[in-house]
Amino acid sequence: MTERLQPGATAPDFTLPDADGTPVSLTDFRGRRVIVYFYPAAGTPGCTKEACDFRDNLAELNDAGVDVLGISPDEPAKLAKFRDDEGLTFPLLSDADKQVLTAWGAFGEKQMYGKTVTGVIRSTFLVGPEGTIEEALYNVRATGHVAKLRRDLKV
Repeated sequence: MTERLQPGATAPDFTLPDADGTPVSLTDFRGRRVIVYFYPAAGTPGCTKEACDFRDNLAELNDAGVDVLGISPDEPAKLAKFRDDEGLTFPLLSDADKQVLTAWGAFGEKQMYGKTVTGVIRSTFLVGPEGTIEEALYNVRATGHVAKLRRDLKV
């Protein structure tokens, strides 16, 4: 079983390419809060709903000093198509070798349609300005958890 991050833990650092191949590091966001969310695959129905939910709430989150990063194992070219097709305005990062997914406890065994499979565990984290985990949500639903985050953040 993959070890899960807990509130208070230091967020594992990373540098990953975005949809255009530009490196983005977690440390780029020091001094601000950032939502880091992991999703299985760009362009699938659930992941599209989730990404669009973040997109539709991004202005309010940004106004509250919170940035958003989406991470999946998709290659940058697929992320660019997803971003362009859905009008996404926050960085989508590629973790093709799944090292960051694993370090954050967002890759491993999960239940899918009653079977145990290995894959991306849909997860969302709130990272504080100093780089510590403020909230760690595993096995989130594609819809509804952005509203929960907004309630928790009082946004």
